[in-house]
Amino acid sequence: MKTLTILGSTGSIGISTLDVVRRHRDRYRVEALCAHHQVDRLFDQCLEFSPRYAVLADPGRAETLRQRLRAAGCSTQVEHGPDSLAQMAALSEVDTVMAAIVGAAGLAPTLAAARAGKRILLANKEALVMAGPIFMQTVRENKASLFPIDSEHNAIFQSLPNGFSGDLSGSGVTALLLTASGGPFRAANLETLQAVTPDQACAHPNWVMGRKISVDSATMMNKGLEVIEAHWLFNAPPERIQVVIHPESCIHSLVQYVDGSVIAELGNPDMRTPIAHALAFPERIESGVAPLDLFALASFHFERPDLRRFPCLDLAYQALRSGGSSPAVLNAANEVAVQSFLDGMLAFTRIAEVNAEVLATVPQIRLESLVDVLQADAEGRATAREVIARQLHK
Repeated sequence: MKTLTILGSTGSIGISTLDVVRRHRDRYRVEALCAHHQVDRLFDQCLEFSPRYAVLADPGRAETLRQRLRAAGCSTQVEHGPDSLAQMAALSEVDTVMAAIVGAAGLAPTLAAARAGKRILLANKEALVMAGPIFMQTVRENKASLFPIDSEHNAIFQSLPNGFSGDLSGSGVTALLLTASGGPFRAANLETLQAVTPDQACAHPNWVMGRKISVDSATMMNKGLEVIEAHWLFNAPPERIQVVIHPESCIHSLVQYVDGSVIAELGNPDMRTPIAHALAFPERIESGVAPLDLFALASFHFERPDLRRFPCLDLAYQALRSGGSSPAVLNAANEVAVQSFLDGMLAFTRIAEVNAEVLATVPQIRLESLVDVLQADAEGRATAREVIARQLHK
């Protein structure tokens, strides 16, 4: 039986992971559940899955959860804070860690899992976007196993040759094709984007996701970050990573080979599919996702991304080519800009403008340690706040 720590258990990926686990209680045991602030949902999860540990960010909320679990007769031990997250990721009795904490907060515990040599199911983008060279070196040095959970990267993983070791040319691979839905504004009039509301930006046509990642999908920053991730996961230079808009979201990504073959992974848009694949690999288990009905779908469509509509995608390629701390700075600026948009302080179209200004302003540095990563993140955030503040005071 595999034992799990789930970092981010109350988010969309965590909930989907627990749904797969629920279907295979004879195969998986949950050892630790970690969340940010959702006490009620974590309480329900603890009652159902009886983890040994539960972690919340805030000590006050942790105490509330502790008292409620005690009153309910649940013996789960409640901890709090970032140090506890790292401890849960490195527990000796845990072999698999689902890294699904959104944002920079997920970086340290995901690195802790890598240092502990865990089997990591990677849904946290920041481990690769912010700290790609450091994270991948840590994975290699500690013989950790890495399985991508993003539907696109999981699709590429499944479409590459068995035992792929990072040599694209040696494997006959000429390109990795990352598909994107285009989000809710793929065909919207460009002049209307200035007035987009948070609820409109979060209304993804195909996927059910959290609000931050839904906005990133609407700007296609999400896809830009996935380009950076693909670079590190598959040792692919930027020129071999192509983004293809595919509105149906049923082809999750493709791998193009030198002989003219293109291998794709298809399925209904449901994160339980890549989660089940990574949990059980190299086996296959039931995920709860219905098979794709090709006759009902009838046709597929593909488009090139319009960089006037999606300037964040171009910024991500720029940051990847620049290297060093640039992706971390871009990621930090974007987190601040998106939150300002969700808070009603920033227009939708200003997200890309803030990101571009910060990327051009903050000097690039070489990343040699986690301290460097966190410095770049802090500078990116501080500069983004300054840029936004200037706009608000105009």
